[in-house]
Amino acid sequence: MKAAPDYLNPGVQPGLKRITMPIVEATPETLSGYGVIVNDPDNFEIEIVRWPPQGKRPVDPDSGNEGGVTDGLFISEWKGDILYGRNSAVGGHYILGYATEPAEADEHHFRPPKNLLLWHANYHPDGGQLFFPQEQLPFVVPLALPGDDVTPEDFICFCFTGMEGLYIHPNVWHEGVFAVSGKQCFLDKQGAVHARVSVDFAREFNCLLDVSLEQLKSS
Repeated sequence: MKAAPDYLNPGVQPGLKRITMPIVEATPETLSGYGVIVNDPDNFEIEIVRWPPQGKRPVDPDSGNEGGVTDGLFISEWKGDILYGRNSAVGGHYILGYATEPAEADEHHFRPPKNLLLWHANYHPDGGQLFFPQEQLPFVVPLALPGDDVTPEDFICFCFTGMEGLYIHPNVWHEGVFAVSGKQCFLDKQGAVHARVSVDFAREFNCLLDVSLEQLKSS
């Protein structure tokens, strides 16, 4: 059985090529198929996917989707060259990305990041996920449409003003929400089962996904 990723010690090898993600403004039109803009997180319903049948007999229609929703805070925080994420809804703590070559990343400075290098992404087959910012600050979310044959070139980096939130449909590839600099907090709501399917760009494709944060700040 394949081991789960070590999110706090991913061991990214040096010298990987970088695949530049296109940057797209998040709108209802550009997010079609990926998710939707959220203005009222309190009254937004999270999709829960019914447990799949194991054979030809269907799952009873009054069962298989009763795991419910969990919620908490998702914190995205830059410490020097490393972007950390904490998800209290599911007890997760991760290295989301880097501002420079991972082997050279230094937590002990306060220079704003110029780039975001992404080593991993995942999707949730059991339900959708909602992120709503607690501060009106810009943030970015890399996304790719469903499909286990995903490639690095499938990912688009959506940029948000911080005035609204994002709901991600089940099976859509993502890796949380990313602060452009500093620390940001988001309300997180998601399926409580929290099944996770991963892609490791560093090991599977010998690359990192790259987005220019300087380009975002200047636009």
